[in-house]
Amino acid sequence: MKRRNRTLLAGLASVGAVAGAGLLYNRRPHPTEWLYVTVFSEPGYLGRNETLSWIGGEREVVPLDRIQLPRIGSIRLERRVYRFRPDVRPPNVFILWHALTERADPTDPEEGLSSFIAMNELAGMFSLGHWESVRESEARSGVRLWAERPGEATAPGAAPWHDVLANTPDLGSWSTSTRYLELGYHS
Repeated sequence: MKRRNRTLLAGLASVGAVAGAGLLYNRRPHPTEWLYVTVFSEPGYLGRNETLSWIGGEREVVPLDRIQLPRIGSIRLERRVYRFRPDVRPPNVFILWHALTERADPTDPEEGLSSFIAMNELAGMFSLGHWESVRESEARSGVRLWAERPGEATAPGAAPWHDVLANTPDLGSWSTSTRYLELGYHS
């Protein structure tokens, strides 16, 4: 078997392995949400803004002074999930045929170029996937606003936190009492 043929077969096998791994990736029961939170200093999504991101894993606590806004007037949430959806594009058969049948010339410095182009054609057969937005009804992530540092004791009768699980144009009294934002999965 020619070295070029082994290279092409290895390329085809690697493309198949990537496709199989991607299909298994989609079958996970709860895909990881990536959460993008845009915090506005004024109600109605006005004023200065800062965008925070959370890519899954442990909850992330962000102090208000880190985002350098005087207060939080409104919050806009965007959640995304990566979906593996292969889009098959047939390769250029002429290039593949040329790479398989071409005679090797040891004096030609560009001898491996056709094999490289053929590998690129095989790899380009698949568009691996895309990011898609998560509907609010299916979303599991959000922002928890804390008046005190998370875990510290609060005044009796006062609510220690407020969950924001949807776009909120006006946070009301929480716009001035918030000191910490906690990004993550909330029930």
